[in-house]
Amino acid sequence: MKYSIIVPVYNRPDEVDELLQSLCDQTAKDFEVLIVEDGSQRDCKAVVDKYGDRLDVKYFMKQNSGPGQSRNYGAERASGEYLLILDSDVVLPTGYLEAVDRSIISSPSPIVAFGGPDAAHPSFTPVQKAISYSMTSFFTTGGIRGGKAKLDKFYPRSFNMGIRRDVYLQLGGFSKMRFGEDIDFSYRIVEAGYQPRLFPEAWVWHKRRTDFRKFFRQVYNSGIARINLEKRHPGTMKLVHLLPTVFTVGVSGLILISAVGRALMHYVDRDQFYWMCFAPWIPIILYSMLICIDSTIKNRSLKVGLLSIPAAFVQLMGYGLGFIESWWKRCVLKQDEFTAFEKNFYK
Repeated sequence: MKYSIIVPVYNRPDEVDELLQSLCDQTAKDFEVLIVEDGSQRDCKAVVDKYGDRLDVKYFMKQNSGPGQSRNYGAERASGEYLLILDSDVVLPTGYLEAVDRSIISSPSPIVAFGGPDAAHPSFTPVQKAISYSMTSFFTTGGIRGGKAKLDKFYPRSFNMGIRRDVYLQLGGFSKMRFGEDIDFSYRIVEAGYQPRLFPEAWVWHKRRTDFRKFFRQVYNSGIARINLEKRHPGTMKLVHLLPTVFTVGVSGLILISAVGRALMHYVDRDQFYWMCFAPWIPIILYSMLICIDSTIKNRSLKVGLLSIPAAFVQLMGYGLGFIESWWKRCVLKQDEFTAFEKNFYK
């Protein structure tokens, strides 16, 4: 068998149903599926059983230990030459596995690790499309999440990642990090002398979060993980990783200047501080217009374009605030990773 598809799941039976249906529709068929239930209260066993006669699918239930350890659990029980790591909230186009196979076969050098980009499905809600835009646009993330144009080299993410099984086991799989564990694993792949490849044609539809509150928590945790990753892999932090924090501090500073200007206008000469009230909003408005226009064109929807404005600010400032908290706890207070975030991740 060539491919083992490993999917950790936590309380998402409906998403697993959609993913398994998309796997039934694959044009390439040489694969098995391992669903690893990570201590869910709402398990998906009934959903998996429904596909038992259509897919080579195996279901496992284990105690909650996080997505990384659940992937390791599946990898130990897989039999494919390559392990394909997917998140439960993705849906695959019919040619996904064929694109992976074609990219591996046509490569002039052996492929050890790889990954692909993600996109928003036409059926996604406007909020989901806006969130997808904010996570993939050059104007928000620098295009580092699987796109062609990027400010940093490509590192596979766990929503769409592949690696040869023997190398996976050799490296010990994912660490016990609850967030950023996929980038940690990608760094260790590179440190072991392998270079992950981007397969642009092997893309997935990725739902991500369904509202801005859940999305904020996701990117906040990603910001926390960035400092933890730098501590584990010194020198891996690049300029692009600092931009959300610079954006957060900059926007907060502009809003503060405007608030001070408005306060001064009540006590001092009105015209003297008029500029302080309105000038700070100019760069914020210009950036919002850029996001709206670009997203509207790409999504062919003004509604999605407008929703992309708060999505972009949530993405950048959520990440930036998480980064600042992690920097304070890890670099200033000198707390270790598990102590600093015990309440968040390591209960």
